[in-house]
Amino acid sequence: MFYSFNYTPTGSDVAGSPKKMDLNLTAGVIHQVDVLFQDGCNHEEFVQIFIGSQQLWPSNRGGAIRGNATVISFREFYELAPGHNDLVAYIWSTLASDWKEIVINIGVLPKEILQPLSFEQLVKYAGGQ
Repeated sequence: MFYSFNYTPTGSDVAGSPKKMDLNLTAGVIHQVDVLFQDGCNHEEFVQIFIGSQQLWPSNRGGAIRGNATVISFREFYELAPGHNDLVAYIWSTLASDWKEIVINIGVLPKEILQPLSFEQLVKYAGGQ
């Protein structure tokens, strides 16, 4: 499954009061994350992604993803359990005007597709009991 969320910040989306955007996903494993910043963001539009009170991306607490005419793209292996699969993106800008849309794309697949055999299953099938 592939999810896409988009938002264009406004003047009211500031660091002290960012836009809170729910990223409702299915249970599974997040295997790909892309954050797209259009030309004109000028590193002045910011994104943080949380699950509960834990900041997931960027990994350094308090840090923010930003860019200009850039796709921040990375592979991941983050398992989402049923009932614990709602992420939240916080988005804000320091631009005074001419805000640009930010797009967040997230790939989620069942663990069995990404990791067909556990280590224990592999040893069992190899004859190690």
